[in-house]
Amino acid sequence: MQAWEDRANAEVMAAGPQKSLALRDSLPEFLGLLVSALSTTIDRTQVRIKWDRDENTRVGQKHGRERAGMLHYTMDQLIFEYHILRQVICEVMEEEEMLTPVEREVIVCGVEQAVNDAATEFSKTFRDIHEKLTNTLAHDLRGPITAAKMSAQLLLKRPHDIEHCIKVGGRITSSMDRLDLMINDLLDASRIRAGEKLSFVFATCDLDVLLKKVVDEINFVNENRIHYQSAGSVTGLWNENGLRRVVENLLINALKFSDPGSSPITLTLKCEGQNTAEIAVHNLGNPISENERALIFQKFSRSRTSEGKSGWGLGLTVVRGVTEAHGGRVELESSPSEGTTFKIVLPMISTEVPLLPGFLKASPVLADPPAFIA
Repeated sequence: MQAWEDRANAEVMAAGPQKSLALRDSLPEFLGLLVSALSTTIDRTQVRIKWDRDENTRVGQKHGRERAGMLHYTMDQLIFEYHILRQVICEVMEEEEMLTPVEREVIVCGVEQAVNDAATEFSKTFRDIHEKLTNTLAHDLRGPITAAKMSAQLLLKRPHDIEHCIKVGGRITSSMDRLDLMINDLLDASRIRAGEKLSFVFATCDLDVLLKKVVDEINFVNENRIHYQSAGSVTGLWNENGLRRVVENLLINALKFSDPGSSPITLTLKCEGQNTAEIAVHNLGNPISENERALIFQKFSRSRTSEGKSGWGLGLTVVRGVTEAHGGRVELESSPSEGTTFKIVLPMISTEVPLLPGFLKASPVLADPPAFIA
């Protein structure tokens, strides 16, 4: 298994970012079926019959289903994984003795059938994912559009009431902001899946001011469920809109997966030394298991606790993509007793700290400083 994992990590482009468990979790079952076929079958036709009988338990289907929701994985890379597996199995077994033609045929037949199963399930899962996304997309986008349309109709009824127009105009702006966030999340998640890095302009930003704005806006429609704890002003060179989307996505997730009657959701800002800022979002609720943690940042992937909840499965993909574009990282802690905490750890790219390689300092006096690709 280790030989296959090493080669897959080295030769399959999309395998590198995956966790070891996610990469090799279905391999033991596959090897077990292969050993069974090699030890009990001599005739080639019987081998094919055996593999057909095992169709419901064949790991290729599970492998293809898992890969369909992972970042950067394509059909050709999925097939290439199995080609590497076939080569590794033959090489390892022939270290002691040459394979017989029947044994080689058993291995080739087993791998080819697994490839077919995986490819079929990959395509089916991908179709299901996109159909579900399309339906959810239409439903979720209709919300802010309908709200904006109704507000506009209210404006037309009382066009001379300035106070009313200002209030209703604010609702329209808020609805359009929600719509803009959804569309940007969708576009950025697609770029991340395609292997692209997000492009941002960095300028002077006070995280404390930014987080207070986000909390005020979300609390306005969520009965003040978010409690903000700040270490005071934390200023550096970041992209304000990008970090706003990171925090909004984390807070919306926390609101979605916590009981309204439970303890408030906590948003914390603090400095770790002179070089690092940390944003943390904590909520009580069903914990995220170890196995799910390797998958929830994948596009369209959702944990079991998200079943029955609305959403596209894009938010955490965007959270990680934006954070990494800032040279930062996302940390996750989750347990039944302590709840779930997402931490965004960012380098302090301030005027007093040397810039990291690849980062462009944006002068505060520039109205539109040049972008860089992180």
